[in-house]
Amino acid sequence: MSGTDLILIAIQALGGIALFIYGMTMLGRGLEKISGGKMEKILSGLTSNIFKSVFLGAVVTAAVQSSGATTVIIVGMVNAGILKLSSAIGVIMGANIGTTITGQILRLAGLENSADTSIILQLLNPRYLAPIISVIGLVIFMLSKNDVKKSLGETLVGLGILFTGMLSMTDSVEPLSELSAFRELFETLSNPILGVIAGAVVTALLQSSSAAVGILQAISQSGTLKASSAFPIIMGQNIGTCITSIISAAGASKNAKRAAVVHLYFNVIGTVIFLIAVYSIKAAVGFPFWEKSIDMGGIANFHTFFNIAVTILFLPFTGLLEKLACLTIRDTAEEADDDSGSTEVSFSALDDRFLKSPALAIQQSQNAVVAMGNLALKNFTKMRKLFNSEDFNEKTVEKLKDNEESIDRLEDRLNVYLVKLTECELTDYENRRVTELLHLTSEFERIGDYAMNLIENAEKLHDLDVVFSDGALHELGVISDAVQEIIGMAVETVKNNDIALAMRIEPLEETVDFLNETLKSRHIERLKNGECVVESGVNFLDLLINLERISDHCSNIAVYVMGAQKNKTVLNRHEYIQARHEGSDEEYLNLTEQYMAKYVL
Repeated sequence: MSGTDLILIAIQALGGIALFIYGMTMLGRGLEKISGGKMEKILSGLTSNIFKSVFLGAVVTAAVQSSGATTVIIVGMVNAGILKLSSAIGVIMGANIGTTITGQILRLAGLENSADTSIILQLLNPRYLAPIISVIGLVIFMLSKNDVKKSLGETLVGLGILFTGMLSMTDSVEPLSELSAFRELFETLSNPILGVIAGAVVTALLQSSSAAVGILQAISQSGTLKASSAFPIIMGQNIGTCITSIISAAGASKNAKRAAVVHLYFNVIGTVIFLIAVYSIKAAVGFPFWEKSIDMGGIANFHTFFNIAVTILFLPFTGLLEKLACLTIRDTAEEADDDSGSTEVSFSALDDRFLKSPALAIQQSQNAVVAMGNLALKNFTKMRKLFNSEDFNEKTVEKLKDNEESIDRLEDRLNVYLVKLTECELTDYENRRVTELLHLTSEFERIGDYAMNLIENAEKLHDLDVVFSDGALHELGVISDAVQEIIGMAVETVKNNDIALAMRIEPLEETVDFLNETLKSRHIERLKNGECVVESGVNFLDLLINLERISDHCSNIAVYVMGAQKNKTVLNRHEYIQARHEGSDEEYLNLTEQYMAKYVL
């Protein structure tokens, strides 16, 4: 075989690998979109039941077609405090089982056709199955407007490309079976140490054990790969896949690093134990298949058996794995993990690792927006006491200013994170949700700013030693009650995507507007009659403006939530409000009457 032939074979093999990996990526991405992130969300509700954790880890990994992606998400969840390290261990173990599904799918490429094989079995051969499912997937993708159906089409196209890449790799390596050097290479890899190292290195470079197993299955079609060489390579691949989680844990919390270390220890110790067991049995009684060629099905079966066996072996020792990880990544007196004392706003929840699962990243972003809203509500609630001279406290003011800084920092972090999300593969619904969250982030930040204006007004009055009259304080209390209620409704609306609650916000906002105009007129009359000093009068009017603007932003929040839930990027706020105010919606009118009775009459 000439040098030119080898170059052409290498080009074909690399092209096959590229198609294979791209197809696997499309397949996983499509399945992820179909799931809508639901399976990843389930992970956050795991209990300490190790069997449940292992099962869910296997299911999620089978869906996303990548144990690396699962472990990265798990590291992110542990880093954000969503998942405990003890629960994460079971998921990581299950991920190793779930990733073997790819090899079982790929074994279909090893089906042989003969003259007496039924047409159904012949069509299962990927040479015919790949173009069929690719065409079906493309038709579904092109003609469907529904996100789920389009994702189904993408999944089928990905599966077709994956099989096409596998066939291309298989065809490219087949001529190499004639080369003695190629056969000698795999003879060398029958050495368990060299085989494990080779498997680990290739998998670390590809950052996918599924891809590495697929390449090994393609090579097996040349007939040069023996079981003695394949077994240690497969075991080494489990070690190589740990590189993904280790890289993702860089800069994360200690518990997140421990999760990555657990993944490494689990695979390394499991490989060592399995190597000892396999070679001990071989030395004692031998294996009849040891020096025989292994096919695609044999590789898939051993990969599955190995991961299930190691998982069963470690089930009673998950506590020891956790202790070993804690001994490796130790706490120090100066820097201990603060799991129990986490602040209300968790910046670590906006973890770039979640970008691998956009649905989960969107949920985390929504949680962060709700945290902003809760901080703004807390500031508003505590601010109200500052207008009573006896309750004014400098420490409270400083705490409220710290909360406002947290709101501003979280807004910055959310904007950056949501822009990163727009660069991911998103469905139409996910795009609308990201747009909605960008708007909501801005609205809650403005509510926080207006609450801060109120706090600064209270400080100014305290410094001037000016107090409101009893009548003014009572009126301020009434409109503040209404604004506090509308902020709480806005936060709950976002938290639960509650359209019914969102519909109740505009009637209350109209009530606040009416209160604002009424109280403004009353206070101007008090100023004319000399019932209050100019300093307090000006500040009171300023307070009313800020309170009314807070209610306006709450109204905006309701409109954005309704727009996203009604499959629109955003409702026209002015048209919506005008329609509600001028319309004869009985529910709207009843709600307005209720709020007017509660706060005005």
